[in-house]
Amino acid sequence: MKKLAIGLAAAMTLALAGGAQAQAYPTRPITMIVPFAAGGPTDIIARIVGDHMSKTLGQQLVIENVAGAGGTTGITRAVTAAPDGYTIAMGHLGTFSAAPATYPGLKYDPINGMQTIGLAGGTPILIVARKNLEPKDLKEFVAYVKANADKVNEAHAGLGSVSWTTCTLLKGQLGVPKLNAVAYRGTGPALNDLVSGQIDFMCDQIVSVAEQVKAGTIKAYAVASAQRSPALPDVPTTTEAGLPEYQIEAWNGIAGPKGMPKEAVDRLVDALNKALNDEGTKKRLLDLGTVLPTAEERTPAGFAALIKRDADKLSPALSAAPK
Repeated sequence: MKKLAIGLAAAMTLALAGGAQAQAYPTRPITMIVPFAAGGPTDIIARIVGDHMSKTLGQQLVIENVAGAGGTTGITRAVTAAPDGYTIAMGHLGTFSAAPATYPGLKYDPINGMQTIGLAGGTPILIVARKNLEPKDLKEFVAYVKANADKVNEAHAGLGSVSWTTCTLLKGQLGVPKLNAVAYRGTGPALNDLVSGQIDFMCDQIVSVAEQVKAGTIKAYAVASAQRSPALPDVPTTTEAGLPEYQIEAWNGIAGPKGMPKEAVDRLVDALNKALNDEGTKKRLLDLGTVLPTAEERTPAGFAALIKRDADKLSPALSAAPK
């Protein structure tokens, strides 16, 4: 009888342990929504980081591209999903910090209405121009734009895009908020017209324009960050070039619905950190010109602080911009 009781107790212990293990997050694949088309910078970073996160989590991170409305369609779907940890999103500067001032009827609150996970990487912004635009450096460019505000054309990839957001900030700081802006269906077509000389300048992520700068088909005036980029070491920072107030980065980060279980948040944060500490993953990101986030920026609180800081910085210029 005693042996039977011991046997039953052992069986119950194993059953309980097995049940607890079976319930441990995650028990099935996790959907990571990328709110842009496949092949763009956000999509590439999501796939690089998500690949390693899948290994840590023991479940596949499935990338789902849900484009539309400057990325807000996909983010809306992600942050209004069931808060069970199985739907998250890789957003960026535009979808998290710029969206509230860009879209008055936005259906989500990036500051108070979602669960941040962490920053995945930063992408420096370049001010670039057609190769035969008259100004030779950033100081001359600033003077030229101010003197020819009725003639200069700026290209961007559509309302809410990184190129629109970062150039709108630049134009606001230069005092030419209504300078002529030409909207394109994505960065590719805009860049094509810049290369062909049909458009004067644009602002965009280094990952999108670095190859054209290296090839000499367009020219770069400055990178809007505190440090020069290893991807384009000869391009000065905006501080070096005479416009220190223009500092902005097109970062990417992960968030999900508000109310996610702590266990899910902790596991996702851990998986993100392990991905960003992996030498192979770091190399792939650095090769793109990505700036790796600090330890604090990889935390939910650190990422939330970054979103609010950039929202406060962008809001005046974006709210006043023609749309």
